[in-house]
Parts: sequence; structure tokens; C-alpha cells
Amino acid sequence: MIEPVSDRRPPITPQLALRVAILGFVALALFAVVFFRLWYLQVLSGDQYLADANNNRFRELRIQSPRGEIVDRDGTVIVRNKRAVVVEMDPSELPQAERDLASRWGQAAGRRAARPRSERGSQVRIPPIPTAELRTRFERLAGVLDTSAGAIHRQVVRSLAIVPYSSVRLKTDVPRSVLAYLSERAELFEGVRVQQTYLRDYPRDKLAAQILGTVGEISPAQLKQEAFRGVPQGTIIGQEGLESSYDRYLRGEDGIERVQVDAFGRPIPNDRLRDSEPVAGEQLKLSLDYKLQLTGQRAMAGPLNPGDKAGAFVALDPRNGEVLAMGSNPSFDPDLLTKPITQKRYDALFGDDAGAPRFNRAVAGLYPTGSVFKPITAMAGLQSGAITDATVISDPGCIDIGTREFCNAGDVPNGPVALRQALEVSSDVYFYRLGQQLFGLDGQVLQKWARRLGVGRETGIDLPDEFEGLIPDRKWRARLNERERKCRPGNGGRPCFALDIRPYNTGDNVNLAVGQGDVQATPLQMAVAYSTIANGGKVVRPHLGLEIEDGQGRLIQRIERDPARRVKFDPANRQAIMDGLRLAAQGSRGTSTDVFSGWPHDRFPVFGKTGTAERPPKGDQSWYVAYVQSETRPIVVAATVEEGGFGAETAAPIVRLLLSQYYGVDKRIVRGDSRTR
Repeated sequence: MIEPVSDRRPPITPQLALRVAILGFVALALFAVVFFRLWYLQVLSGDQYLADANNNRFRELRIQSPRGEIVDRDGTVIVRNKRAVVVEMDPSELPQAERDLASRWGQAAGRRAARPRSERGSQVRIPPIPTAELRTRFERLAGVLDTSAGAIHRQVVRSLAIVPYSSVRLKTDVPRSVLAYLSERAELFEGVRVQQTYLRDYPRDKLAAQILGTVGEISPAQLKQEAFRGVPQGTIIGQEGLESSYDRYLRGEDGIERVQVDAFGRPIPNDRLRDSEPVAGEQLKLSLDYKLQLTGQRAMAGPLNPGDKAGAFVALDPRNGEVLAMGSNPSFDPDLLTKPITQKRYDALFGDDAGAPRFNRAVAGLYPTGSVFKPITAMAGLQSGAITDATVISDPGCIDIGTREFCNAGDVPNGPVALRQALEVSSDVYFYRLGQQLFGLDGQVLQKWARRLGVGRETGIDLPDEFEGLIPDRKWRARLNERERKCRPGNGGRPCFALDIRPYNTGDNVNLAVGQGDVQATPLQMAVAYSTIANGGKVVRPHLGLEIEDGQGRLIQRIERDPARRVKFDPANRQAIMDGLRLAAQGSRGTSTDVFSGWPHDRFPVFGKTGTAERPPKGDQSWYVAYVQSETRPIVVAATVEEGGFGAETAAPIVRLLLSQYYGVDKRIVRGDSRTR
């Protein structure tokens, strides 16, 4: 029987079968990919994703370690720590609009800073808060922190422009009530974190402020330095002074706190979380004598310095270079820098109009020295053979050298004087003649001996930013001339740095011989030079750090020093100079004899020299450097006061007060009458 047509099925062609097979294979492959992906996620990577999920429930918070304390040689605490509460903003919780605004503002501010000062124009203004939602957040937070939304916004923008990924510190040392309020209402203050931290505390007010230095958060540039390898971003490090020099001992090691949080980011108590405790920094013991330091700072800012003029003092142990006291006036209260401060307030407190109180004039103040330089000139003359201690030079009060006249202060004649008497009365004419003789010798003898004794070069003290000063010589003058030649065409032919282009000449050397002209030295360098003469040729390396101790004051490590340089000179020449310095402080015609009237020279003999340096258009600068001979406690003290007048008038009485404190002698303020340079 014939089948109906409707039941007939056409045979499958080979082409169709091939297509069906290909589609089936593709489908099988897709299912295989999905299967293996699920297997990879659930089996192979399951532990990793479980850990990531758990990490979403936890936050790691750094626990700042307390920095080590700083104490004086007797254990008196100079710097310590105090706990404080800080409010910070997490930059990742800020809207992108705010971060973009900060980036644009930072670029504009950077371009302005790169232009010459005369072309910078006005400050780059920070645009207003970019979104209404962010303004609401800032206003809510401002009400708690007692500030304004605009102030918070400006603080956030400035911080993000410098370090985009670092937390923005909004307020430091807030009351505990603010801590409790913000912690209990975390959902209302998105991105706000409240933490406890340590602030540096200075219980001695302004004592040694420029020496101690400051701390602050590590910068992006510092993170790249070898010295801070492995130090995490956000770490507080020493930025200036001793805090910077001994940071690796003082810093300590921050701890980690793992906190479990809910969906709103609020912490959930969990006793099973394990934290790593912070490790406190080690204690730094200094060579400073607290009472001597205090006496020096009070003397510099007291009745001996009317008008509170700028100046500095240094007290050294000439045997080993231990700095017993060092101060710079004006000083400041370091507590002012432990919290954020506006630029306007900073300029008012620390700018040039305020006397630049953060500037350490003891190691970076460059001054002509006046007659305190004369012992260096004397050593150069004796060692070179230009003079002997018995060489007599006539001092008529004024002499002509070339076309110029050089005179003593007030044109006062001293008659025929040898070296010892020349130092006693501070005869400028004697040293003018000696400077003239030394100029004619080969090898620039005066400059060589100045540098050998420690002037015009860094002393190597354990403080950053020490200046090397200047001892003018032929090479220096040639460099200055070349610089001047290149500068004048762009300055309309007018002088830029020097009034004339000429070689180093006799007049320059004559001025250098009495500490005038272009010489620039620091009080620390002059203390080192006098120590070198006093101790017989050992150029001490000044230092403040003595020991590293634990929190209980137990010795961990003594701070090693590089060996001192040695300078060879004839002991007879040294003795002649020391005799002259003794006469200057004790002799009948000594320039500081009246300042040390009543001083027990039989027990603590003083060897000292006044100096009065001309600094037109400013007033004369007052100098005094003294060495006190003692079997067990010798000391060298150098002091200078800008526009302080004659050396015997201001600087010498300050040095006497320091010596009185050190040796337990009755403190007397005696102004000298000497009017020599």
C-alpha cells in the first residue's frame, strides 16, 4: 500500500548534519567554559574570595607609636608626648568632584609657585564646594567641630592637592565629648574617622626650640628616600632639628588594630581580633645642661639685650665637643606647631616681621666677627713666621694702606705693641699690618689657618641645615666677578652682587685680619676655633646627642662620633695667644676686664676676646668668645647680638652670666666700657 504524502520525511543532507554537529559542539564548549569558571571560582579560588569577603567586614587602623622622649644630660625631660583626639576625613569617601577640584587647584597653585616671585600675582583662590550633598555633609560636621563648611572644604582641598591619598586631618586635640558624639553617629558623618594620637609636648616652654625641631607626616618625596625605605605612608617622622637627626631612634613602630564593622562602617566589638601593639620610640639623651641653657636664653632675651635683638650663643666642652648650651633669639613656643596652623597665623608668628624665630642663628647665622677673629690671624702670623710673639708694631691710631686709611675705633692710638698687648687692647692697627704682611706670602696663609681652625667650613654638628660660612679668598673673588659679569647685562649694567669687578686685594686681606669685610662665620664656628686653640690643636666635632636609652633611662647605645681632626702648631705660639686672651679679660688694659670684675680668676681663669663688627646700614654687632680653664670642667662660650653695640657692652656680660651659672659664681650684670672693635 502506498503511504500518504504527508508522512514522508526528506532525508537529512550531509551539509545539514554538519551544521547541527557544529552548533552542538559550540553549545557544549560554552557550557564547559561556564562549568570550569564556576569550578575555578568555588573550588580553586574559594578561600581567596572568602578572605576578601571577610576583609570587607574588617578595617585595619594604624595605631601611632609614641615617639621617644628627649632629656638633658641629667635626665631632665625636655620633650615628651601627650595623648590627643584627632578628627580625619578619608579621601576615598569624598565625591570625585571634590578630588578633581583639588587636583585642578593644586596644578594652578604649582604653576604660580614656579613663576618668579615678582610675576606670581595674587594667590590662587579655592573654588566653592562643588555639590550640594557635600556642602550638607561639611555643614553637619562643621557644627560639631566649631568651624565652617568653607573652612573644612579649603582644608580638604589643600591636603588633597599635596597628598591625594592621605587622610585629611580636620582638627587636632578635640574634646572627648566630640569623640563620643562622632563615634555614636558614624552613619551621619560619612568618611569621618576619630582616632587617638600622640602630640609632642614641650614642658620647658621656649627652651632649645630651634635645636629640638619639629615632627610631621612623611611626605611623598621622603617616602622615596633610602632612609625611609619600608616606612608606611602616614607615619609621623622628624622634619627638623634633633627630631630629624635622630628620627630612626625616636620614631618607634606603629601598631595595627583590626576592627570589625557593620554595613554602615560602625565598629562592632569582637574580642577575637588580634592587634599588633605599637612599639614606643627610644629616649634620646643630650649633652645640654638644662640650667645653663635656661640661663643663656634668659640672658639673650633679658635686660642685657634691650629691644630683644636677634642673636645666638653656644657653650662647648673644648675637650670633646659636647654642646652644653645653644640658643637663638628670638625663640618660640614649639607647642604652637604641634597642631595645624593657618598660613596667615604662621606668617604672623614665624615670618620675617616676627624676627624669623625658627631660624637657628647659632649654626646658620652668618656674620662678620669683628675682633674675635684676631686670635686666628695671630696664629696664621706666628705659624707662617710673619711675626714672633715679640714683634713690635707701632700703633698710631690710623695708618694708610694703598689709597685707604685704616683706623682703630675712635682713632685711639695704642703706641708700640707686641702680640700679647695687641690682643689685650684689641689693636686694630697691629692686625691691619699683619693682614698686609700675610697677603704678600704664598698660599693665602690667613685663609688656610682660618679653615684649619674650623671657620668657613661646616663643623659637622648633628643638626641639619648648618651653614659653612665664608672665608674670602682669590678663588671666591674670581667666582664672584664671573657671576657679576653674567648678571649685569640683564640688570641694565647695574651691579648685582658686587659694586666692582676686581681681583682679591690687600685691602680685602686687611679687613679679613680683623674679622671685617666679606667674612661670614657662625657662633658655633667661632666656639670651635677657640676650642682648637685652647685644647692644643684638636678640632672637636660639636654634638648634642650623647646616648640612646630605653623608657626607664637605661643605656642602650652610646652615640659614636667621628675622630676629631688635628691641627699642628707650635705650643709656644699657642701660649702667646692664650696669654693675650688672658690679659684681654684680666689685664689692666683688657677690653673685658671690667666685665669680669670680682670674678674668681684664681679658681676659674677667663681667657676672652671682645668683638665689634660693622654691618652697615645696620648697627654694630656685639661679640664675645671666652674660654675658662679648669681641670675637670673647662668651657668655651661664644655669644653675639645683632646691633648690640660694642662687644664689652652686650655680648660679654651675657657670657659672664652663662659662666656664673656653670661654675656657681654669683650672677652679676656688668656692662663693659671698652669701645674697641
